[in-house]
Amino acid sequence: MAQESLRLVSHQIASQDGRLPRQYSAEGQGAKKDISPPLEWYGVPEGTKSLALVVQDVDAPDPDRPVVPWTHWVVANIPPDTKGLPEGFSGGGAGAGREFGGLQEGVNDWKQPGWRGPVPPSRGHRIQFRLYALDDEVHLGNKVTADKLMDAIEGHVLGQAELTAVYEG
Repeated sequence: MAQESLRLVSHQIASQDGRLPRQYSAEGQGAKKDISPPLEWYGVPEGTKSLALVVQDVDAPDPDRPVVPWTHWVVANIPPDTKGLPEGFSGGGAGAGREFGGLQEGVNDWKQPGWRGPVPPSRGHRIQFRLYALDDEVHLGNKVTADKLMDAIEGHVLGQAELTAVYEG
């Protein structure tokens, strides 16, 4: 029997026709602001030792280039038996991430650890969630960044899943 491929889903995003709800952005209100969305995954490949997640705005403008990805969240060394991350796992000061041993949240492009939601200067930005199943844990030191993670996982990816949400602002 063939193993199912790695899939990444968020029922909150799916219920909004693929749009990222406002509470996951920096433009939400009160306690429902800047919290990470709930994510679930299925079909983790056999032999997976850890999972990694990178979330980027793939439509972010850069003064020197037309578009450069802007990192909202980096998570390394997610235990392979974890089935997802709950809403508010990161961001909004929740600090729920401590319950997942070994997991390491990285630094986003605001130079802050954990999730920080979008606040783009224009409407319709695509926020890309990429989950990687890895054949090993990654050792990145204290400051995990998207670039360091992507370099470290080269040659260690057993499977990859992607979910894209549009943030309308």
